[in-house]
Amino acid sequence: MKKTMIMLCLALVSWGATAQHDHAAHGAQASTQQMEPMFKDKALGTAYGHYIHLKNALVASDFQKAKSASESLVKAIHNVKGSDKVHAEAAKVAESATLENQRKAFTALSNEMATLVKGADISMGELYLEYCPMANGNTGGYWLSNEKEIRNPYFGDKMLKCGSVKETIN
Repeated sequence: MKKTMIMLCLALVSWGATAQHDHAAHGAQASTQQMEPMFKDKALGTAYGHYIHLKNALVASDFQKAKSASESLVKAIHNVKGSDKVHAEAAKVAESATLENQRKAFTALSNEMATLVKGADISMGELYLEYCPMANGNTGGYWLSNEKEIRNPYFGDKMLKCGSVKETIN
């Protein structure tokens, strides 16, 4: 009888722990915020953060924020090994005089940044390579994002959800 009672108590405690664990998992799934990817190379992580700020400024069609973010990216990318092409393309975005020119220069920057992060070690999280076939006069354009949800930097709110995820990088 004593043995049966102990087994019953252990079963209830085990079930309770499992139920609590499942509850926590459901809460995590309900969250719409995704964690930013973390790179083993901290300098690349910092530069990638500036790239994301630039992308978000272009989504918001905010010329000044895009200029500031691209200037920060130019400074930060200097500390990343093998980033000469990214640096050159980021400088073109920073030097652009209009939002339209920033968006055009963002295409080459995104292609070079994608090459750089694909060759890097991501220690946690994942990022997405997204594509809009209508960008750049229907020649298309890629960009990197922390979310699967499309937020198009080439058109902003004119065509905010135009595009698709082409690759998950982790």
